Amino acid sequence: MFSLTSTADLFCDAGLAIFYPQPCSVCGLSVESRFDGVACSDCWQRARLISPAESLCYKCGAPMPGTQPAHATDLLSCHRCDDASYTASRACGLYEGALRASVLALKREPHVARTLLLLMREVCRREPLAPATVMLPVPLHPQREQQRGFNQAAVLAHALARLIALPVIDSALLRTRPTGRHRAGMDALARRESVERVFTVAQPKLIAGERVLLVDDVFTTGATASACASVLLAAGAAAVLVLTIARPAR
Repeated sequence: MFSLTSTADLFCDAGLAIFYPQPCSVCGLSVESRFDGVACSDCWQRARLISPAESLCYKCGAPMPGTQPAHATDLLSCHRCDDASYTASRACGLYEGALRASVLALKREPHVARTLLLLMREVCRREPLAPATVMLPVPLHPQREQQRGFNQAAVLAHALARLIALPVIDSALLRTRPTGRHRAGMDALARRESVERVFTVAQPKLIAGERVLLVDDVFTTGATASACASVLLAAGAAAVLVLTIARPAR
């Protein structure tokens, strides 16, 4: 069955490449597999993924090249995230190339490439995200979601839930007022102020005692994740672990 399925996939991909060619959003060459979404396999191979073997800030997951803990039991810290409310955050890789193209495509169409989902599943299975017990997408304000037609974070969470054994709770966390879009160049303080008192927990019983996996597309300064985590922890969550597609290199 596996070989027949694989053969069928190859024929399907070949047919799509011939009759419905799709240029890679990164390099412009042809995307040969529908599993790769908007980026070709070569661009996925070049994607700057974050390896668990790298030196990372334990809390925010920022790469810290050239840094090593003083002792085997020490946890590295960039200290830029000391005041953040979330327990820990991890991203699949850096916001560039195939990952950036996938994020931008997800804002236009509610589809997640299988290649990306498999990367997210791998990150979920590692520490510190592995102990998560439920998934929550970062909510959009209803007005913004109506304009877009969907919440990309919820699309990610539900697609990922089909690969891992974690329930998704859409109704527990709400965005109570609209906020302006985060603009390029906004510093951490401006982003933090823009999401203050924006989120609320509508159903605290659903997250009490749970280790929440908070899902979003991009982790920039962590302001949104921290604002969500603050209300979730106040409502009784045991931990808030953050998973995103990408983050900036910093």
